[in-house]
Amino acid sequence: MSPTPQQIENARIEYAQVLRAEPVYQTLRATSMVERCEATTPVTAEAQRRGFARVVGAVKDVLRSDDDKVEEVDRSAGGDCRMVPVEREFRRPIAYDVDYVHKGVKYRSRLPYDPGNRLRVRVSVTPVVEPR
Repeated sequence: MSPTPQQIENARIEYAQVLRAEPVYQTLRATSMVERCEATTPVTAEAQRRGFARVVGAVKDVLRSDDDKVEEVDRSAGGDCRMVPVEREFRRPIAYDVDYVHKGVKYRSRLPYDPGNRLRVRVSVTPVVEPR
């Protein structure tokens, strides 16, 4: 049995045109404890809110359900304060699904970064040697 000659790979770097790079997101959820203070005595919302705080308070009032309506006050106003859990959701890109074209052929790869308009590709040509 004769030894098989080692195949030498012919490779070079070229550029492909990126057609689309779509981010792949990871969703993270975190719960933190936040202090919320409720009024112990009735305080009118208009008396408490001024300027921009009035606009923000109006938006919060619209988004809050009727069951959740509680007058929130500053700690210095002598409210009943307690710690409540608040859940937040964060999305961050972890990869990119990239569609690109090289010499008229379309490809798709998942990359750890957004490649921009061009993508470096490694082109390799190796002859197929049939067994005798």
